[in-house]
Amino acid sequence: MALGVAVLGLALVGVRHPTADFRLITHDVRDPSPHQMQAAVDLGLVGVSVLYTWTVDRLR
Repeated sequence: MALGVAVLGLALVGVRHPTADFRLITHDVRDPSPHQMQAAVDLGLVGVSVLYTWTVDRLR
């Protein structure tokens, strides 16, 4: 019985939970290294990841 519970617990841990992935790409394509901010929150049942990029006014 305990072995069955352990196997079921490992199976549930191995299943990937839903994750929302938002990417706001607003940098200029000529910018080789745009500024970026990245954050992630994982609440156990649902995860959210956000990536935001931008370019400063000075392009060479």
